[in-house]
Amino acid sequence: MTIDRDRLRQRLAEAGHRKLPLQELRPAAVLVPLFHSDNEDRLLLTRRTDELEHHGGEISFPGGGWHAEDPDLLTTALRETEEEMGISPDDVTVYGRLDDFISIYNFRVTPYVGEFPYPYRYRANPSEIAEVIELPLRLFLQKGVWHQENWTHQGRAHPVDFYQIDNYLVWGMTAAILRHFFQRYGLVES
Repeated sequence: MTIDRDRLRQRLAEAGHRKLPLQELRPAAVLVPLFHSDNEDRLLLTRRTDELEHHGGEISFPGGGWHAEDPDLLTTALRETEEEMGISPDDVTVYGRLDDFISIYNFRVTPYVGEFPYPYRYRANPSEIAEVIELPLRLFLQKGVWHQENWTHQGRAHPVDFYQIDNYLVWGMTAAILRHFFQRYGLVES
């Protein structure tokens, strides 16, 4: 499976994006990092170390909290990707952004979609990254790998997305962002 890059850029631009008000939330950003290998598009994910304060042991996109020296949230996503994976911001082609998401830890997360050249010599930060995961996009679109459950958090029911790919369980915000990406591109229905 290969995504048309011009169509991706167009779909991200024409749909606009839902920007949530910051209010009491802390700004953060992630990169949805694509790359092309073995004649198909793939997604780079990481499994976080168990010792991290937030989302330890979970599979996620590279990203993190905004710093005062970051001029914008795209800079945050690219800086965090470099800190976590050693992927230089100069090596990332950014196609656009998706809607904001709110994490259970009171972050407003802005996802950006980008691509880096492959092969790439990663320098995964061992204090943050326990495993580097490279999965073909087509696996996420197979029947039966995605489902959604209603979970209760702080007295309210919330839909929680899940993707089960082989031994990898991608869930929560990462899965919701990924589902939104597929919807925005037109690979699954909204």
